[in-house]
Amino acid sequence: MPSPDSLHAQVSRLYVSQSKWLHGWLRPRVNCQHLAADLVQDVFIRVMTAADAAAKLEAVREPKGYLATIARRMMIDHMRRLRLERAWQQTLAEQPEALELSPEQRLVLLETLYELDAMLAALGEQVRRAFLLSQLDGMSYKAIAVELDISEMTVRRYVARAAEHCMLYNLSHGQ
Repeated sequence: MPSPDSLHAQVSRLYVSQSKWLHGWLRPRVNCQHLAADLVQDVFIRVMTAADAAAKLEAVREPKGYLATIARRMMIDHMRRLRLERAWQQTLAEQPEALELSPEQRLVLLETLYELDAMLAALGEQVRRAFLLSQLDGMSYKAIAVELDISEMTVRRYVARAAEHCMLYNLSHGQ
């Protein structure tokens, strides 16, 4: 197992050789110099904290492709969070004043939404839709099958797969 010092040295070399390029690659894609800088730092943190990071870095043949892939995923996560936050803000704005939440309650609910979104994002589109129609809309499996144009047995498998995924996600995230 490589020592933490060797991992630190690997990441340092990668950072020195690629951080400016990555910032330049990100800046036009996010249209913000500061967000691009934040994402560059986040990419290198993700590289350093990945499971078996030293071995992954040793296996990298194209550092730019490796970093761009991580950055692209982080941009997608960032944009998803922004959409979710905007939808949450819109929902809050539409609430009567009697239901107004404290800033702490808003933060807790927003963080919960982020977690739910991350958990559901790993499911395929059809699986996620079947699960949400079942759990949020209370639709029967038969109605979901008609809605999604799939068999009722497939709906059962999708909902079971999603439920299993949610349980495993909660277990792996210490909740």
